[in-house]
Amino acid sequence: MTRGRGYALLALVVAAIVALSTAIYVGVASDDGLRNRNALGDGSAPHNSAAPASTGTWVGTWSTSPSAAEPGTETTGMADRSVRNVVHTSVGGTGARVTLSNLYGQSPLNITRATIAVSAGSGTAAALADTMRQLTFSGGPAVVIPPGQQVMSDAVRVVVPHDSDVLITTYTPAGSGPVTYHRHARQVSYVAQGDHTQDATGTPYTERTGSWRYLTALDVLSNESEGTIVALGDSLTDGITSTPDTNSRWTDVLSDRLRAEIAAGRDLPRYSVVNQGISGNQVLADGLGRPADNPSGLNRFQRDVMERTNVKVVVIDLGVNDILRNPQLADPNAILNGLRTMVGQAHARGVKVVGATLMPFYGHRGYTEAREAVRRTINAEIRAGRVFDAVADFDQALRDPYDPRRLRADYDSGDHLHPSDKGYARMAESFDLETLKGSAPAEL
Repeated sequence: MTRGRGYALLALVVAAIVALSTAIYVGVASDDGLRNRNALGDGSAPHNSAAPASTGTWVGTWSTSPSAAEPGTETTGMADRSVRNVVHTSVGGTGARVTLSNLYGQSPLNITRATIAVSAGSGTAAALADTMRQLTFSGGPAVVIPPGQQVMSDAVRVVVPHDSDVLITTYTPAGSGPVTYHRHARQVSYVAQGDHTQDATGTPYTERTGSWRYLTALDVLSNESEGTIVALGDSLTDGITSTPDTNSRWTDVLSDRLRAEIAAGRDLPRYSVVNQGISGNQVLADGLGRPADNPSGLNRFQRDVMERTNVKVVVIDLGVNDILRNPQLADPNAILNGLRTMVGQAHARGVKVVGATLMPFYGHRGYTEAREAVRRTINAEIRAGRVFDAVADFDQALRDPYDPRRLRADYDSGDHLHPSDKGYARMAESFDLETLKGSAPAEL
């Protein structure tokens, strides 16, 4: 070989290496860098239509917190049944991946098939047939999730619209012990006998349920969003008194409002919104069991906030249950210190924290003047800027102007603690969208 030919060959090799390095860099850059980096494939799905380009940012479009083991499932689990969870998206994307949990299981959870599809409409188990995709896990159609663990699926190419219902279906052939679930979904999901994961008609899904089972997150590869807002809260965030199947939780309204403002040309961060509310949740105290049912905000903060995909902002609305469910008079300083601990954990990851004031509950069976004094003490510290980076003053937005101890009548669901649909909407409308800008303060 001549020297000239040797230099030419060397140049070709260098060019090939540079091209390969660039391709690898571009592929990795489209991920958020926090979760697994599965290649975006078609999942060997039925009805696999042409897929869009796999570019964008991974964000959470929906999530929920596993809250307990479902009563009555201790022995049989969901044996030989297909569970079709219905969830509502915050933002859209061209790819999707899901997280399934066996947190409260006492034996391995064997899922032999799982699918994802866009719903054919509201209030139905039917899917748009051409969107049906089979999910895979490390390349295969089945996965075994050990007790106390969770698993993320491979990414699959599917166009997921924003503000739409998506169906995630799992089939378990045998009993797997207690089912990990989220009780108060405020969304009807479906169950069928046998493996009907790929059924698009919805006909076999004759059983309805108001809970989400196994499923804890849906991420999308999105060009619409650049990060995720996580709302951490109790029943006020869970939306326990909101009208089912209408997506009337304050987080749903906030998501719609943020999108509308951006579409109108307002300079705001393009974030999705996910809901990590658990009814009855407290800052400090866990529920019973191991692992604990309804774990405290402190104990679940890492899992339910920091482990969400590409989180940029967390909104914390916790503390009312620490006041109402404490058989003694709650210590406001203990609650405030718990909130500050969560803020510190968020700041360590560069996540900004917006904190909500505690809304009034006069007329509720747990009300006392002493508990009202604790609530006001906590709110005073929050408003003074000594807890969070920014404040969502839900108390001021929803209280009765003539009696600040109670909710305004039209914002009250009737139990004098939880808002009506109008009250949830008011929470979202009062939220200052400008507080979403910027990042967490630098730690010295």
